[in-house]
Amino acid sequence: MQSVANIGWSNQSSIMEFILLGFGNISEMQVPLFLMFLLVYLVTISGNILIVALVVVDQHLHTPMYFFLGNLSCLETCYSSTILPRLLASLLSGDRTISIRDCFSQFYCFGVLGATECFLLAVMSYDRYLAICNPLRYAVIMNGRGCTQLAAYSWTGGLLSTTIVIILMSKLQFCTSNEIDHFFCDFSPIVKLSCNDTGLLELVIFTQSSIASLIPFLLTLTSYASIISTILRIPSTTGRQKAFSTCSSHLVIVTTFYGTLFLVYVVPKTYLSKSLRKVFSVFYTVLTPMLNPLIYSLRNKEVKEALRRALSKIYGFTRFPFITFNEMDINQPL
Repeated sequence: MQSVANIGWSNQSSIMEFILLGFGNISEMQVPLFLMFLLVYLVTISGNILIVALVVVDQHLHTPMYFFLGNLSCLETCYSSTILPRLLASLLSGDRTISIRDCFSQFYCFGVLGATECFLLAVMSYDRYLAICNPLRYAVIMNGRGCTQLAAYSWTGGLLSTTIVIILMSKLQFCTSNEIDHFFCDFSPIVKLSCNDTGLLELVIFTQSSIASLIPFLLTLTSYASIISTILRIPSTTGRQKAFSTCSSHLVIVTTFYGTLFLVYVVPKTYLSKSLRKVFSVFYTVLTPMLNPLIYSLRNKEVKEALRRALSKIYGFTRFPFITFNEMDINQPL
């Protein structure tokens, strides 16, 4: 992805680097923030890699839902690694400068992964829709080829939609301020510093955002509307609880991700200060990738069983007293 930042740099700007202001000049908070983000990053990376490994090696997890969960965990690992290492280095060294090429590269990776996550969440909601609303067709539609194609479409859609934007952004020139009032290179803070007319670029990013986030969100909303409608028609309370439990983890991830995106990018600026926007940006860029493995592993019997089997093979034990399985299996198709 790094090479994309080199597209169209014939028009060199007088400013060759930006300064990421981050969370301000609060020197006494640098160490606590560094330790907090370091802990979050370690938990995020280890948790998501663990889920990917379990999905790959455990035959019991070779189902459509866990296939998509493995893709999501792989994405979250890359997503966090796009932003947090640079932020940690800045907090540790105090150096907030970033070259224009590196800044654009970070935005490109962030954009690709963010758009892909929207598509993947929509695909996962469609998987839950079929499992609950059309269980007889589930195995036919969600076969190996179908799942691979849906995952490939998600990654390709995120890649193509962001590539168009970065090609146009590579033509921008910067000749005034070089201070970005954010902790990573996002679209709006970058465009504000440009000397060019950004009307076309903003129209393109609006179209891209509608395709990459609004449409998947509406598809996800439609899937869950059908799911809830189907669940409410189930006569027994136990049946309704079991049906709802199959999608509760995914629903938590969707709500957290889209909820914070809405607050940052849709709510008018007059209602939210810059500081609050940064805080909510931390939620969808930092905390959501960490929540993914925690929610799916702590509340999912299948993942816990897979972990127990893996530990049993490694250490030769058959039971681990610190792992209990009292929770209902919340993610198996009906």
